[in-house]
Amino acid sequence: MISIAVSSQKGGVGKTTVSINMAHAFARAGVKTLLVDADPQGSVGLSLTRQSRMLSGFYDYLADPGIPLERLLVPTRLETFTLVAAGQASDYEVGGSPTGAHLARVRGFLRAVEARGFDLCLIDTPAGLFGLTADIIASSDAVLVPQQAEPLGIRSVPKMLEGLNRLRVIHPRLMVLGVLMTMVQQDMAESRESVAALRQLLPGDLVLRTTIPRDGLFVKASARGLPVGVLEEGSGALAVFDALRAEIEGKLERSGSPIHPRRDGSA
Repeated sequence: MISIAVSSQKGGVGKTTVSINMAHAFARAGVKTLLVDADPQGSVGLSLTRQSRMLSGFYDYLADPGIPLERLLVPTRLETFTLVAAGQASDYEVGGSPTGAHLARVRGFLRAVEARGFDLCLIDTPAGLFGLTADIIASSDAVLVPQQAEPLGIRSVPKMLEGLNRLRVIHPRLMVLGVLMTMVQQDMAESRESVAALRQLLPGDLVLRTTIPRDGLFVKASARGLPVGVLEEGSGALAVFDALRAEIEGKLERSGSPIHPRRDGSA
């Protein structure tokens, strides 16, 4: 199994949108995918199932690792796509514990997920690189960093990458998949220039070729509790996230950690 943390230095960069639609893209390709909502705001759950506040989830497992994983799994209409909500304990103060405090329990959770037969575990983390988020990243195989395409936002990216390098002291094999530019507006010069500036600032392999546009369809999909690609008019967004899936698969393949999809699932 491959585990990928989706993390950002600050909120509001499209992290949850990326997590949901990337998970859906992998699941459609036959990869048995688990999407974990580790953000106390519960954004993944609220986007995909209105009953998420009533469900036990990831934070409940942290509080009591004796909870069977099966109790936390929420199936979707797609056989290969399963969710874990944030849970009843999602008001947990993420910044209230030092880095390392939940490392063992996060790793135990991931072992349970792998034993359940999942090929891919995507984790939507709280913003920042401290406390529980650091423990999740240090327990994952790889990390993806969404970043809004706007001038002020890209200035924080080098600091974020420095923080990820420090986490490699705990987890030397952590793979940084790269920075994913989100909310890109091709009709706005400042947005296009932000993407170009980041590509100049960082090594080429650290900025993904795929970019995520700003599109009102994402809001519409969230309101209906669906990944954007499920909408009748969502074919363009579907193609974008299929391209992102293929790019990430290529990076993992080259790193020696390929995802092996189960071709017996629905896609």
